[in-house]
Amino acid sequence: MKVAVIGAGSTYTPELVSGLARDRELLDVHELALHDIDETRREIVGSLAQRMLERGGYEGGLLVTGELDRALDGADYVLIQIRVGGQAARLRDETIPLACGCIGQETTGAGGFAKAMRTVPVVLEIAERVRELAGPDAWIVDFTNPVGIVTQALVDRGYRAIGLCNVAITLQRSLAELLGVDPDRLELDHVGLNHLSWIAAARVDGTDRLPELIEEHGAEISTELGLPERFIHDLGAVPSYYLHYYYDFEKVLAEQNGGHHRAEEVMELERQLLEMYADPKLDTKPELLAHRGGAWYSEAAARLLASLNDGRGDVQVVDVRNGDAVAELAPDDVVEVPSRIDRDGAHPLGQPALPPASRDLVRAVKAYEHLAIRAAESGERADVKAALEAHPLVGARIGDVEPLLDALLEANRPYLPQFGSVT
Repeated sequence: MKVAVIGAGSTYTPELVSGLARDRELLDVHELALHDIDETRREIVGSLAQRMLERGGYEGGLLVTGELDRALDGADYVLIQIRVGGQAARLRDETIPLACGCIGQETTGAGGFAKAMRTVPVVLEIAERVRELAGPDAWIVDFTNPVGIVTQALVDRGYRAIGLCNVAITLQRSLAELLGVDPDRLELDHVGLNHLSWIAAARVDGTDRLPELIEEHGAEISTELGLPERFIHDLGAVPSYYLHYYYDFEKVLAEQNGGHHRAEEVMELERQLLEMYADPKLDTKPELLAHRGGAWYSEAAARLLASLNDGRGDVQVVDVRNGDAVAELAPDDVVEVPSRIDRDGAHPLGQPALPPASRDLVRAVKAYEHLAIRAAESGERADVKAALEAHPLVGARIGDVEPLLDALLEANRPYLPQFGSVT
């Protein structure tokens, strides 16, 4: 098995390497290829990866390269975790919308749209090289945000791709801890889109214990999600953290206007992490990495690759074509739901019907996602406007999107060649 990681200069990469080293019995990786266009980050992270693999007893090959084709050649699995424009672009995604009365966030709203415009064309270019150079049955596993949009773009064009996010596995682990049970015994009904989903049931040995969780641990859950406890009780479900941008818009907007930007925190964390990674004595992932936001990424990625490889048929939450799993959406829409994983891919399992308010929100965001992909590919101003107007956190909040549209296009000019001369 050859695994290629594109965007391996990410500070997340040691999480993945840790999982590959830990799960050698599940994943017989004979070559790991780490690719990044940033030479400094590539060498720092690549050297740490070498030390970690040696410590873990890995006997395969390690390729650290800036040549995409070398990384992809003969690969069986290609993990894409790129960030076009780096953290500086993320900071702009989080700040530019504020001046127009919108929340700034890297995966949703206006900021998430800017990231999608920068990212979708690049990922599709990588995917085409995968098709040409990787193994005949190679899988693309997308960890690049916005995962739902990127995965939708990939599967719409016929690429063999699955989206992966660590939100679902993190929720499963935290809820299992509250219940005092082994996480593997906890099965979740997880319905919705990437970063727009709800836990509708939490079964232990076939018994739904979600009502008990909400009743006994509502305060802890609400604090973790940044939502009022009464809201969790009224909802009767556990929403993903990202829904607080929709449910508590005014509070979040006020906090962001007060100067709190996650991108600045991440920049400082990455600076510290890269300093640690450069230490030739370090051969394990540092504790600080847990604060970067990639909790359980290694386990989620390793489990997915193992199941695709050996066809074990276990259930994991991934981003995949809907089929009839979510009745409120079209079969070709990419959703984030529990799916049975085997060598043929991810087979989504049917999920409970969404309440009317959630159903309408999911449909609106899915419509926006399709428009965002069209805008990212076409480079047409009219398509950008249509996407911004369609997003519930943008058009419905501010009405006139033209000033925001101009600001986003201008700020992202270096990363949007599809738009030609931006005016």
